[in-house]
Amino acid sequence: MERLELARHPRAEERELAEVYEARGVDPETAAEVARQLSRNPEGALEIHAREELGVAPGELPSPLLAAGSSFLSFAIGAVLPVLPYLLGATSLWPAAVIAGAGLFAAGALVSRVTTRAWWFGGLRQFAFGAAAAAITYGVGALIGTNGA
Repeated sequence: MERLELARHPRAEERELAEVYEARGVDPETAAEVARQLSRNPEGALEIHAREELGVAPGELPSPLLAAGSSFLSFAIGAVLPVLPYLLGATSLWPAAVIAGAGLFAAGALVSRVTTRAWWFGGLRQFAFGAAAAAITYGVGALIGTNGA
């Protein structure tokens, strides 16, 4: 997005960068000159805008292949957990619900490692959202009927 904005509206982006420096205490004339000089190099300007406005460094982001692979693995594990009890011979819903709930809690607790929240809060939050989604799905199924007739 930022690359596109720099290409379409270079002057506006330069003014925006100057405003960032002014907000940090640089006088307006100096901020405008710094922004003008930094905007000469498109790749450098992109890095500065991304870091200052979005808080990310484009060169430090994980690869798309890593993101796709980890997403695939996460969805695959999440899909297998509730089915696992049935593959092992369970005939009741409760083992699947307990394993799915534990998986939701574990996923939330794991994600909390990259946030400022406590592990138990992340786990409970993920569990609550998963339980709510299951309840809504059950409710919709009960409303429209699931007997196949």
